[in-house]
Amino acid sequence: MTDRALSVVRAGALTTVQDRGRPGHAHLGVPRSGALDGPAAALANRLVGNGPDAAVLETTLDGCSLRPRSAVTVAVTGAPCRVTVDGRPAAWGAPVRVRAGSVLDVGPAVLGVRAYVAVSGGVAVEPVLGSRSTDLLSGLGPAPLTDGAVVPLGAPTGVHARVDVAPQAGPPSELVLRVSLGPRDDWFTAEAVRLFLSGVFRVSPASNRIGVRTTGPVLERARGEELPSEGMVLGAVQVPPAGTPVIFLADHPTTGGYPVIGVVRAEDLPAAAQARPGTAVRFVA
Repeated sequence: MTDRALSVVRAGALTTVQDRGRPGHAHLGVPRSGALDGPAAALANRLVGNGPDAAVLETTLDGCSLRPRSAVTVAVTGAPCRVTVDGRPAAWGAPVRVRAGSVLDVGPAVLGVRAYVAVSGGVAVEPVLGSRSTDLLSGLGPAPLTDGAVVPLGAPTGVHARVDVAPQAGPPSELVLRVSLGPRDDWFTAEAVRLFLSGVFRVSPASNRIGVRTTGPVLERARGEELPSEGMVLGAVQVPPAGTPVIFLADHPTTGGYPVIGVVRAEDLPAAAQARPGTAVRFVA
């Protein structure tokens, strides 16, 4: 049994393996997947000396606890949280050396939703279609972590960063998303489009890796017929019959039959991934 592995002491609410995803397979019905907060995951990898394609762990709200079988360097980024090693405080946003058998605890998010845990050598689960990412919609990739699971690690390939702490953007108190209207904004009344671009929505507790659901103004359709299923892209803002927008994230379906009123710029989506339920959402043309 290899000593390059992590034992999962506490899996948390939802901890998954993520990398940069598996783009290019939408024609097969396979979403891109990958880390929802890409910049945070990339920073964690840089801090421990991993390459950009290394897989990390993405936690949701309440973190996780891990016991390495050999000494490793780890970094926790994304949602600010308390980090400890064997109960003693450790740095967040900086490389930390963890001895074999010690317990790294990534605590609940103080702000934001998702923390990223990079380990020197990267998570070395078997790739599927070129990616190690867990895809909750299609079921591809490794299953979400469970208590007692063993996560294999690769061999370290670089030297960890020599920094005390790396600056990161904080989770949003208000989510401002830049959108391009269309392709189906003509399926909505002029008042609905005005509301979409001027109203205040809020992040729903029903949000997940597939999409950010919202509550707030109801967007009324100008057309009542069914829309044939068509391709969906990352950042598409789909409006189901209830009339409140859903912002598609990395595990989104590749097709859909509800009209898309606009598409959010890709560079605004990491902030959407860190927006807690109740966060105000504004769409800006």
